[in-house]
Amino acid sequence: MTIYAYGDRVPVIHETAFVHPDAVIIGSVTIGAESTIWPGAVLRGDDGEIIIGARTSIQDNTVIHTMPNQPTIVGDDCVIGHIVHLESCTIANSAQVSSGAIVLHRAVVGTGAIVAANSVVLNDTIVPPGALAVGSPATIKEGRARSIEIEMGALIYVEKGKKFRTDLRKISD
Repeated sequence: MTIYAYGDRVPVIHETAFVHPDAVIIGSVTIGAESTIWPGAVLRGDDGEIIIGARTSIQDNTVIHTMPNQPTIVGDDCVIGHIVHLESCTIANSAQVSSGAIVLHRAVVGTGAIVAANSVVLNDTIVPPGALAVGSPATIKEGRARSIEIEMGALIYVEKGKKFRTDLRKISD
């Protein structure tokens, strides 16, 4: 894995987290217990802090960044899909941001909410707990998220991370 300090900003990665060797972690990034960071993901905490909770998956080619004085926070038991962009936003516990989605500055995705694939959650948008945000820009559909899908996705990636910690091996350059 490629992990960089940036000045006095040093990543803190829980010993039970799995960070794929092709992921990049820079600066003020904290990754919680049993979380997984997959190939091509970039977590760049150069201007501010990035916090990833426990049992959260950050999937392939996702980019997480932050602005000065505006952290990016992803809670516990979250599923962050492939090719997602998170920028100075908050993703509450047990939420999902699906593949290709973008969540921008000061937006909040509530507990148990889902941002649908390829949706864009604009600056300062609040996605209430249990809501579905769909489209570009996202339209909020209250009470439409299916929390069982988030729960199952989070559990699958915790188990996948455990297997990758023991079974992944590079066989060529």
